[in-house]
Amino acid sequence: MSTRVVVHADEACLGNGREGACPGGAGGLVEVWRDDGVARRDYYYAEPDTTNNRMAIRSAILALELLGAKGKRLAVDFTSDSEYLVNGAKKWRHAWERRAWKNVKNVELWQQLFDLVDRHDVAWHWVRGHNLDPRNEYADELAVKAARTQQSSEGLVESKFLEWLENQRGKKKYLGFDPDRPLR
Repeated sequence: MSTRVVVHADEACLGNGREGACPGGAGGLVEVWRDDGVARRDYYYAEPDTTNNRMAIRSAILALELLGAKGKRLAVDFTSDSEYLVNGAKKWRHAWERRAWKNVKNVELWQQLFDLVDRHDVAWHWVRGHNLDPRNEYADELAVKAARTQQSSEGLVESKFLEWLENQRGKKKYLGFDPDRPLR
């Protein structure tokens, strides 16, 4: 049986760039595709004072930590609307390492992420945010809710993606979208 893991992650920071505390959230939809179907799980995480960029990295860290909990190397398609995250992982990593991480913001998070990335086979994908990609929109809602409520899932939890999708279809959105057909 072949297995494919797809993560759709997003981040939120309420009041990003303004004075005072900026609560943030990270959220993701994890889809495990097997020959016999797909299993979906969600995760979400909150911090009381952060930035969008930090939460984008945090969303990837959380996903890879949760997926690697059993120590198994996985092939992961990771999709985010954060160009900072995707470019950092795909394009900038080796230059940062060659320069001994000089002038890199969020260096501790990047190093933690790359330690986790090296334990898996990760393909990074960027998607334009708020462009009617239902999986990205759902991950965005998880992140925003985490930022607002300051609640974290404490692991992978049963996904509410299909319920959310039905609700959206009631609003005449995503009518042609098939959740049981992989994107790639």
